[in-house]
Amino acid sequence: MYAKQYEITLPADYDMTTIRERVAAGGHALDDRAGLGLKAYVIRERGVGGSPVNQYAPFYLWHDTGAMAHFLVGGGGFQNILRDFGRPVARHWTGIACHAGPARAVDPRAASRVLAPIPADSADGSGLAEWIGREAGEARELADRDGVHTVALAFDPHHWQLMRFVLWEDAVGPGEPAAERYEVLHLSAPGLAALPRGRAW
Repeated sequence: MYAKQYEITLPADYDMTTIRERVAAGGHALDDRAGLGLKAYVIRERGVGGSPVNQYAPFYLWHDTGAMAHFLVGGGGFQNILRDFGRPVARHWTGIACHAGPARAVDPRAASRVLAPIPADSADGSGLAEWIGREAGEARELADRDGVHTVALAFDPHHWQLMRFVLWEDAVGPGEPAAERYEVLHLSAPGLAALPRGRAW
């Protein structure tokens, strides 16, 4: 499993109706994309939910890198982003765990993302495994909460950063320490059932 997200930050006075209409018109294009677990078409709107910015920030969980590469460079759909917004930085993370929540059967309307630096490890590497294990355990517990659709945990070994992305049925749950809170406009989930269950390492 591979997680990917690009963030397109828009002007403060940008009319986010434009993005809503864009997703309404074209969001179903990836509903049957081979190799894709899910794509959450998410936005942040300035002044809503504490967001300081207008932002379009689609989030993906891919099953294989070939399908992800085809999307990015093979004319698989990303060319529309390049045409309309220029070339964004496409962040990506290696999957650690994925869990289905009680609300998996409904369309999520909210999402949250937490990014955390991975602490420096002991010389033999055991501390890193223990820390990741604890985070994976917390992700599993979170997936049992009412209103949770999906919890994904992944890490970036370039910047040594852990990422937790959660899809929620209606709103981000209370107490969730989310650095970013999103509205979900559409979910394409052709390979949702085939995403790994539990730890992927």
